[in-house]
Amino acid sequence: MELRPLAGGLTVVTGENGSGKTSLLEAIAYAGSLRSMRDSPRESLVRIGAERAVVRLEAADGARRTLLEIELAPRGRDRVLRNRQRVGRVQELVETLRTTVFSPDDLEIVKGGPERRRALLDDVVVAARPGLASTRQVVERVLRQRNTLLKSAGGRLSAEVAATLDVWDAQLAGAGTQLTEAREALLEEMGPAASAAFSQLAGTEAGLELSYRRSYEGDLGSALATGRTSDLRREATTVGPHRDELLISSAGLDARTRLSQGRQRCVTLALRLAAHEVVARYAGTTPVLLLDDAFSELDERTARALLEELPPGQAILTTAGGLPPGAKASGVVHLEGGRIVR
Repeated sequence: MELRPLAGGLTVVTGENGSGKTSLLEAIAYAGSLRSMRDSPRESLVRIGAERAVVRLEAADGARRTLLEIELAPRGRDRVLRNRQRVGRVQELVETLRTTVFSPDDLEIVKGGPERRRALLDDVVVAARPGLASTRQVVERVLRQRNTLLKSAGGRLSAEVAATLDVWDAQLAGAGTQLTEAREALLEEMGPAASAAFSQLAGTEAGLELSYRRSYEGDLGSALATGRTSDLRREATTVGPHRDELLISSAGLDARTRLSQGRQRCVTLALRLAAHEVVARYAGTTPVLLLDDAFSELDERTARALLEELPPGQAILTTAGGLPPGAKASGVVHLEGGRIVR
């Protein structure tokens, strides 16, 4: 499949369910992050029966053009090239292509567990400050290694286990603190924009309140040391950035449990719009908007409000039906069976 979206304006991709619309957006988002926009397992990104999947994408920033080529296998590491040269860090991809994804599945950011909200913050942190991509990776790697050690220790703190935990804890304290502080700083910037967008989308004077709650007090290194006995017993790391929470409320009501589903959708849209604004400010370039059937669950008033709130720039919208009321497409393509037919 080859798509040539317009550099500016809205490109609409139509097709029945299962025609490949979401996979197309998934490929674009993956090229800039090496992460599934749907948190899909790696093997599901490659077609059943195929040995690999290949994504080739040309990103343009003014007169500068950059070719990204990614080869995915169901198992093993990706083969990633930028302008035919091996890419050693995800940071290089993020700096080349930033995206903002809108999807009906975003409702889980509000209704789901805290891991979805943490992932949103981390995605935006990395898009705004690509140098923190390695920090995020360190946190994820050390947590895997630490938890594996805790499980194998069987609740016993031998000298060898203690020495290894000392190493992991020092790394987790450093990278974890850096990631946590970046999340908190980001949230301060996102807050006003998200609140204003929510008011417009929901048609209410009430805004949003966003706050960050750490899973520990004081510094992370001390918290890990204090919680070591508990961690050994539970065979898991109980404090750190992976246990923190993003709290969302409106007019004092918890967005997860006290807002209607319609208002919850407005919350997720407002968070995406605010994230887009912050990333654009940091990067100096506008991320590509990827709208995966984003209007299908919205009432007409909210859909019109979202269209009014969408920032200028390149946008790609997938839809199984017609255009949302008031939308003006600069170009339309149609998919059938994973292929563009017109």
